[in-house]
Amino acid sequence: MLQINKATKVVGNGPHEKKVLLNKVDLSLQPGEFVTVVGGNGAGKSTLFNSISGTLPLTSGQITIDDQDVTNLSEEKRARYLARVFQDPKMGTAPRMTVAENLLLAQKRGQKRNLHLRQLQSQRDAFYALCQQVGNGLENHLDTPTGNLSGGQRQALSLLMATIQTPKLLLLDEHTAALDPKTSKQLMQITADRVAEQQLTCLMITHRMDDALKYGNRLILLRKGEIVKDLSADEKAALSLPELLLFFEDDL
Repeated sequence: MLQINKATKVVGNGPHEKKVLLNKVDLSLQPGEFVTVVGGNGAGKSTLFNSISGTLPLTSGQITIDDQDVTNLSEEKRARYLARVFQDPKMGTAPRMTVAENLLLAQKRGQKRNLHLRQLQSQRDAFYALCQQVGNGLENHLDTPTGNLSGGQRQALSLLMATIQTPKLLLLDEHTAALDPKTSKQLMQITADRVAEQQLTCLMITHRMDDALKYGNRLILLRKGEIVKDLSADEKAALSLPELLLFFEDDL
């Protein structure tokens, strides 16, 4: 579902210096794989996600999603293949639009849009049932501007919007980092349920090491723009939290 070949990103770091953010990264994801991504600050996690989503063009290399070469496609054109939930709850929703309006907009992700009646009322029952699944009262706020929601409700809405049309690839960019522990735990369970129900192919960056061990069926560790560990489901299951933390000692 995702194939990355020799992905390299080099940027200027002063007048006579170059900095390598990604160094010939190779990565393959099979359909239905849920891969957690960990690494220290500056390891290349965000650069990897920005390169996949199209917000940051590669210096060299190739990215293929579902056998389609997207290396040179714009972020807008890649939206037909992937969806992304960001760390900041404000980035995934339109604050002045209501919950129902945001969900209606998300239904058209990656599609051409023409002028026509939006037919919002006919969707309300489906949106109510969808929001009811997350268990945080979001269904009672269909007519509430998204900017008035709590951070947890807004992130849950962002997740629903990202998965309302099953994407080829789901990118979760530290999507629980800005939430309190209780809300984070709740959202992670919702995430795991939706990934399993829709059999999504998913990459998730997290700084919560317990989540990295608990969720997903594969774990990769980035360091200085390179994948230095790629653990299978069995290897990850056998790994303890202290052992995982030892991987970060070389970053110090």
